[in-house]
Amino acid sequence: MPLKSCCIYSAGVFSVLLLILGISLILSNVFPHFLQSMAEKEVVLENGTETFESWQNPPAPIYMQFYFFNLTNPAEVLDGDRPAVVEIGPYTYREYRPMEQVSFQDNGTKVEAVNTKTYIFQLDKSRGPESDLIRTVNVPAVTVMEKFKDDPLIANLISSYMKSRGEGLFTTRTVGELLWGYEDGLLKALKAFQPQLDDVFGLFYKNNASNDGEYVFFTGQQDYKDFARVDKWNGKSSLNWWTSDECNMINGTNGVSFHPVITKHEVLYMFSSDLCRSLYAVYEGDVVVKKIPGYRFSPPSEVFANRTLNPANAGFCVPADNCLGSGLLNVSPCKQGAPIIMSSPHFYQADEKFVQDVFGMMPDKEQHQTTFDINPLTGIILQAAKRLQINVHVQRFASFSQTGNVRTVVFPVVYLNESAVIDDTSAKKMQVIVVEQNVVENIPFMLIGLGIILGGIFMFLMCQQKVPESTYAERQPLLSS
Repeated sequence: MPLKSCCIYSAGVFSVLLLILGISLILSNVFPHFLQSMAEKEVVLENGTETFESWQNPPAPIYMQFYFFNLTNPAEVLDGDRPAVVEIGPYTYREYRPMEQVSFQDNGTKVEAVNTKTYIFQLDKSRGPESDLIRTVNVPAVTVMEKFKDDPLIANLISSYMKSRGEGLFTTRTVGELLWGYEDGLLKALKAFQPQLDDVFGLFYKNNASNDGEYVFFTGQQDYKDFARVDKWNGKSSLNWWTSDECNMINGTNGVSFHPVITKHEVLYMFSSDLCRSLYAVYEGDVVVKKIPGYRFSPPSEVFANRTLNPANAGFCVPADNCLGSGLLNVSPCKQGAPIIMSSPHFYQADEKFVQDVFGMMPDKEQHQTTFDINPLTGIILQAAKRLQINVHVQRFASFSQTGNVRTVVFPVVYLNESAVIDDTSAKKMQVIVVEQNVVENIPFMLIGLGIILGGIFMFLMCQQKVPESTYAERQPLLSS
């Protein structure tokens, strides 16, 4: 009996201890903190590690899709009607973007590299071949007219030359020419007077098999939140295109990698050389990609809001105080003076005016929003879609008859969707990590469950121990009689 009682009471004590331990572990978040600490130490750009290999050569297949806006009423536009466009696409390219010329600096706390991008056309994933014709705004002509609009003599000479060559405000070119470049007659004529001028124009001219500049990244060795953060771009730690120090800051990563241990309340910063500025994304919701949990982050409307809604954006008004509406960014200062305006596709999150100015604009969040789906523990991107639209500011120039009576409009030319989904091999590795994470994080609940089971056993044994005693007491009077 003493041994049996000892075992029974030991079960009760252990039950209480397990319950207390389990509850304490839950309240103190010991195991989640342990996992986070491990991730913070392991996710570092260090030569020979899996993290470094994935950063240097992203295993996930990346695709760049282009959707052009074909103008259907050029004559009416010159008479003052609003443009009517039809979206044509996608024209899809497989994108390869390894980090090259990699060299570590400052005892491994920084790494220098260039991000070379190569695009290979994928006919099977495209609407048609690169030889498809697109009618759109004549970007070189608009750029030249913008540059010489205040010089009547040169403007008249250029206008006469354009008439003789049959060049106007609009042009018809192939997809391949518009993207990767073609020899432009007007630019070639001007090159005779300005030898340094390039007579080839393309929206992504010189962007294939090339890089966007030299980066210096933090490796995350000293602080996990600095993982892959840009320290310098082209030798500079800030930009000089905008009119305020805040807008000229280079913040965050290059949008390809993020630090581990991300919370829902965090603001993720990134620098985009395409937009010539830094921007940020905020938590939008939980997602699951290939059975891997993640947080969806996206740039809020405040990022491209006008200065009335977001005073911090006043520095993006160029020249100073020359501000566009919400949803637009004038990038002409960093595009050699070309009147290029960036936005989200179909003017998503832009002022309604820009949507109404062009017939055929149909903004849709699901199709036109930029998103990043990130595993919060590792910071690995599970799925991403960067969506941007290239527009041209079109207006009437009195000294150029080619502009007719065109109304002032932000004319959409093309929008791109650069997307990637985690590859199956990486997904399987992440699934293992998720299982291990779930097991470790549920240890306190397992302890509580075991405590409850032991408590149940203890109660059962206590009841069993008392039953025989009560039965014996009831039988004593019968024996006496």
